[in-house]
Amino acid sequence: MPCVGDWLNSPLSIVQGIFAQNVSNSDWEKKVTEYFKEKLKENNATNWVPSLNDVPVHYLKPNSLVKFRCMVQDMFDPEFYMGVYETVDSNTNARVLHFGKYRDVAECGPQQEIDLNSSQTVTLERQTFYCVPVPGESAWFSLLSCGFLNPQSQAYISASQARVSPSTSYTPSRHKRSYEEDEDMDLHPSKQKEQHMGKSCCSGGDIHGCVEPKRLETEASAGHHVVSPNCSPPLDLNFPLPGEKGPACLVKVYESWESFKVNDVLEVFGVLSVDPVLSIVNSEERDSSTLDPMECMDTAEEQRVHSPPASLVPRIHVILAQKLQHINPLLPACLNEEESKTCEFVSNFMSELSPVRAELLGFLTHALLGDSLAAEYLILHLISTVYARRDVLPLGKFTVNLSGCPRSSAFTEHLYRLIQQLVPASYHLRMSIESMNHSRLIPRKDYTANRLLSGLLQLASNTSLVIDETQLEQGQLDTAGVHNVTALGNLITWQKVEYDFNYHRMEFPCNINVLITSEGRSLLPSDCQVHLQPQIIPPNMEEYMSSLLTAVLPSVLNKFRIYLSLLRLLDYSISEEVTKAVEEDFVEMRKNNPESVTADDLHKMLLVARFLSLSAGQTTLSRERWLRAKQLEALRKARLQQQKCVNGNEL
Repeated sequence: MPCVGDWLNSPLSIVQGIFAQNVSNSDWEKKVTEYFKEKLKENNATNWVPSLNDVPVHYLKPNSLVKFRCMVQDMFDPEFYMGVYETVDSNTNARVLHFGKYRDVAECGPQQEIDLNSSQTVTLERQTFYCVPVPGESAWFSLLSCGFLNPQSQAYISASQARVSPSTSYTPSRHKRSYEEDEDMDLHPSKQKEQHMGKSCCSGGDIHGCVEPKRLETEASAGHHVVSPNCSPPLDLNFPLPGEKGPACLVKVYESWESFKVNDVLEVFGVLSVDPVLSIVNSEERDSSTLDPMECMDTAEEQRVHSPPASLVPRIHVILAQKLQHINPLLPACLNEEESKTCEFVSNFMSELSPVRAELLGFLTHALLGDSLAAEYLILHLISTVYARRDVLPLGKFTVNLSGCPRSSAFTEHLYRLIQQLVPASYHLRMSIESMNHSRLIPRKDYTANRLLSGLLQLASNTSLVIDETQLEQGQLDTAGVHNVTALGNLITWQKVEYDFNYHRMEFPCNINVLITSEGRSLLPSDCQVHLQPQIIPPNMEEYMSSLLTAVLPSVLNKFRIYLSLLRLLDYSISEEVTKAVEEDFVEMRKNNPESVTADDLHKMLLVARFLSLSAGQTTLSRERWLRAKQLEALRKARLQQQKCVNGNEL
């Protein structure tokens, strides 16, 4: 009976056992998936699976089970692999069937050769996704993922130190891809020596005594300093945001890959592949002088991007994968609308929602320099989400333009740092003539390397994007700058980004919370403009904002984080009775002031009422919340009108 260490440390041995027992049964793959699904349900077993987000790859045992929380940055072409293949013993002529699933390199034992002409060979297809850590993940998120959800990570790192020492390093005992083997041995005699040494070891598991592959594995673990033999420039890991850290991975999916698409956030469980043989194979494949041009249709740059060193871009062969509704580690991973009604976690938190909201309102009021009205709207903004699309119109977006922000005190920078402590993922875009003219906001297709070059607007759903216009000065936008500003406008208005495929543009829908800070009215569109009215002017803005954060207990801060993430997932409806009352109310408003009350005003009030209800934990609109929404909108408009009269121009 397999123990915990078997399915965690040697998942391929479990797969081998299931394959051997069901070799004549095509359902063996389904049984593998069911086995690991059941194992991961036992006693929070997912917390024992090491995460590539928390543990450096060189601390992890090759071919062990790992998990990875990631965003699909690009989707490569499907690839073929040998799902089942047959080997022949050169001495006894005994034939053995092997599975090729969850592997990059075909394995065979000593004195065994792969029979490429076997009738038992099964060729299958898998999809490769290029995945990166979720862009803009907050620091608190990483700490909670490692410490709160997975307290074993630090112990795992300590216990894993021995795995990368030269005396105990994993030794591959595998051949290069079998269908290239004969030609490769003729062209590269030195490879023959390596393969001979590999054959002298038994396959599967940690084997010692193969010196050359062991040395290669140690070199490959150098990680981010890999330099190819032809001294090509360092590989761009294609992170959407500057300064991002963490591994990029080639995630190989075997089932239902049609359900995943670019920009989806996934959590995958699979077999880690960092075989140094991959780096050797790929570097030699790029040596076009020794390859038949008919066998090498890809460009050198495409090979370099699609087959990077495994130590730099590890491979994960997916056994289980799921789309994540959210990435907040303080919430249960899967929490759909039906589950949210019966989940004990949700019901317990909802019972204390009112004091949490009051504390959050007070916290944001202080952050906004004593402006409680702006704090109310900021809460509504932070829990907003696109819940549906009608034709091209995204419903539920609530972009707020916070005007009247002080320019000289780096107010936006400090406000962003506070927001960063509340949401799982965010980005601060400093808008200037230079940044608009020189930044790549829109992802672009590179046909030479056959990959999608990332842009700043390639973000995961529910990322908070704070656009700072307070530093914007007069200047001339060039063509790229105009395109970037247009892209921001389209993102805000339609919640979509048009990716550049050179000959055409393709729309990718998104769900990004955009907050714009500015002195006057923003040059970008918004759903709601709130003019800031500071009640206090701190002499030292940085000190003031820092003291706000340190004054909040970590437990309270975690409640704020749960509050903002959970309310986005709640269902919402309006009863027929309230709908009729709202219609009658709107008709009366139009009678009293036909020129200033429009259909857009009704839409905005309904949106404010929706998020106002959800912010109080109510999933249906009540008369009380509708009146409160009208009151907030009246106060907001009166403030804008007052500012317009003071300045003599439109805000």
